[in-house]
Amino acid sequence: MDFTAAERRILEALDDQALVDDVRGLIRVPSVTGSAAESDAQHQQAAALAAMGMEVDLWSIDVAAIRAHSDFPGDETDRSEAFGVVALTGRGLSDSQQPALVLQGHVDVVPVGDPLKWPDDPFGAEIRGDTIFGRGACDMKAGVAVNLAVARAIHRSGVELARPLAVHTVVSEEDGGLGAFATLLRGHGGDAAVITEPTSGAIVTATAGALTFELRVAGRAAHGSARLEGVSAFEAFLPIHQAIRDLEAQRNVGIDSRFPDSRLPYPISIGRINAGDWASSVPDLLVAEGRLGVQLGESIVDARLTFEEFVARASEGDPWLRDNPVTVTWPGGQFASGSISEGHAFIDEVARSVSDLGMPVPLQRAAPYGSDLRLYAGIGGIPTLHIGPGDVRYAHAPREQVSLTETMAVARSMALLAARRCGAFIPLVR
Repeated sequence: MDFTAAERRILEALDDQALVDDVRGLIRVPSVTGSAAESDAQHQQAAALAAMGMEVDLWSIDVAAIRAHSDFPGDETDRSEAFGVVALTGRGLSDSQQPALVLQGHVDVVPVGDPLKWPDDPFGAEIRGDTIFGRGACDMKAGVAVNLAVARAIHRSGVELARPLAVHTVVSEEDGGLGAFATLLRGHGGDAAVITEPTSGAIVTATAGALTFELRVAGRAAHGSARLEGVSAFEAFLPIHQAIRDLEAQRNVGIDSRFPDSRLPYPISIGRINAGDWASSVPDLLVAEGRLGVQLGESIVDARLTFEEFVARASEGDPWLRDNPVTVTWPGGQFASGSISEGHAFIDEVARSVSDLGMPVPLQRAAPYGSDLRLYAGIGGIPTLHIGPGDVRYAHAPREQVSLTETMAVARSMALLAARRCGAFIPLVR
């Protein structure tokens, strides 16, 4: 492929070692959602982007005001602070032009779970061969490092952009998207956006949604030695769990063609159960928290109603639950589904930025998880898609990892995309 002189300069200015160092440095910040380290990561991002010649908007998000907003997407921590970071090239925040491209990534990660199940320090960023390991390696600190690498290459190359490039780093993606929501409400946007989430080389054009639910199942307490005098809330939950499995099967009939390799694009899972308060007592309350997959194009209201009606019917079919119906509430993250229009020209632009570098044309598919895509595409009205390093099957797991070669390849394609979409040119020397 023949590249313009400006494109070649940017590609040649990519620093592979700095990219690896950034991935390791990001992993070593234990930025679990809602923690103080999450804020530390945002301040580090702001400083790094400023050092790349970008104008940075670093602000303290009014968490109480964001939570009070009618469209708030939910969260699952007791955070009292959060920070937003947006950086722009050119004249930056004073530029009246809308950024031609947004590169977005989240710095927060999920907890490590049992550290004994990790072969290495979860935040050690160990490298073996071509692979780097650690919490957030895949989801999505390699993607955040890619965005930094693109900004650094443009700065080092001496090339200028006719239209601004924006880099957004956000918090709270893992529990609902508070950071992305606040960023969009602040007025930051662009003509198109890439979220560098892990996609295994594919272009993700649509994401399913995910709603956090809570079930409360009543029982009747009794001494464990007189078990038959009580009603176990745990046993009362069992037919509800089976009903949820039946609903899951129904909602996954006729899988959308955009899920070519997914057997279960809309899972319903129970993530946490708590029942009883004493080993020798029949439990009189069970609380189960879980996740409902939202179908592509399905509204949150309809998804909730379908689930609530199914649980209600299951309660009606049980003698105890008929008089003590299960209650359903919707705390925590509420991810709608989201997508870019099928056939949108931006999809081809992104695909060419990959194939013109000699790599295979990326497959296009949907993803079975919720993400910030639905906020950028919905509230922001920005055509948005995912492409980034990593295999999502390693995310949230004690073997979380990412290929450094793949990370470097994505950085090259995103640098080429930025050069083309933002109009890279070599300034005249006077």
